[in-house]
Amino acid sequence: MKVGLVAVGQAGGKIADALLRYERNAGADIVAGAVAVNTARADLLGLREVDPERRVLIGGDRVKGHGAGADNELGAEVARDDVDEIRDAIDVIPTSDVDAFLVVAALGGGTGSGGAPVICRELRRIYEEPVYALGVLPARDEGGIYTLNAARSLKTVVEHADATLLFDNDAHRESGESLAGGYGRVNDEIARRLGVLLSAGEARDPTPEKVVDASEIINTLGRSGGVASLGYASAPLERKRGLFGGRKQIAEDALESTTRVTATVRRAALGGLTLPCELQDVERALVVVSGPPEALSREGIEDARRWLETATGTPEVRGGDYPLRDTDHLSAAVLLGGVAAAPRLAELRAAAVEAQRNVAAIAERAELSAGIWDAEGLDPLF
Repeated sequence: MKVGLVAVGQAGGKIADALLRYERNAGADIVAGAVAVNTARADLLGLREVDPERRVLIGGDRVKGHGAGADNELGAEVARDDVDEIRDAIDVIPTSDVDAFLVVAALGGGTGSGGAPVICRELRRIYEEPVYALGVLPARDEGGIYTLNAARSLKTVVEHADATLLFDNDAHRESGESLAGGYGRVNDEIARRLGVLLSAGEARDPTPEKVVDASEIINTLGRSGGVASLGYASAPLERKRGLFGGRKQIAEDALESTTRVTATVRRAALGGLTLPCELQDVERALVVVSGPPEALSREGIEDARRWLETATGTPEVRGGDYPLRDTDHLSAAVLLGGVAAAPRLAELRAAAVEAQRNVAAIAERAELSAGIWDAEGLDPLF
């Protein structure tokens, strides 16, 4: 599956860089073209993988290249004002190679939070290909304004994207990790998961037993504006040298291979989701297992698919494999579409409502404080 990648804001640009870097290092072909959109000139200059000709600075007349300052209403306004410039940059992506568009942004900031829904709406208006959003939720300790931004942005983007894949920062933070190091690792984690999923239908040698093509990913995500989550897990494989030397071979029998595949899929679905949720709260699912051909048990993949069918309670569960020769790991990606409920979203909604009340109260106090120096009997200078 090849995507037209549109990165919005600082975090969106860094995730796009990570995905393009994954594509290059893995020898994959999953990005038909990439565009980065931002109100901050420095953020665009800091990108390493996105073509400089495809970096679009918006809002120059309003913010002078200094960013939207966590004001997502401003981010939405400048995206609307400069939507022709954004569209011109995206039009360069050859749509004959595009299976879907992917708009990537952090939902808690200003430019990405406000601009991503605008761009999704414009892309859906123009193109027939599905338009998906990848939204990163802020951590709980980032502050009320980021929570409120994320909730309002999510409420808007789900109306204008065919589906929104969410990544919860809190679910993947590690204790003692620096802020910069944490974000870098999270970006690489997002890229790895997307890379495995999008690469699954790529023509390659060896040929998969069961190919997962673009239409199956699209059908799993859906086109009705829902929310999706992407699980991932991997397991190391033991290699041992053959009798006459040469390349080490995977040391597994059929039962061991089947067990390893099903266990890895379960870990991906139960503990490795980008947005933690209960499996019975999803409408559709897709599982992709990748690794050395000798470790890809067809029976194990089918067992895992049947388990996922039972766990979700839906017959709409697809599955396939993605063989890789040069790896010592077995990995599983589990895509869950049509997520009906998630504890993090309920918590985000409640916190955002409270934050909105606080913002309104502060605005009311600001109006009252405007008269704090209303000295009668004095004439102003002008």
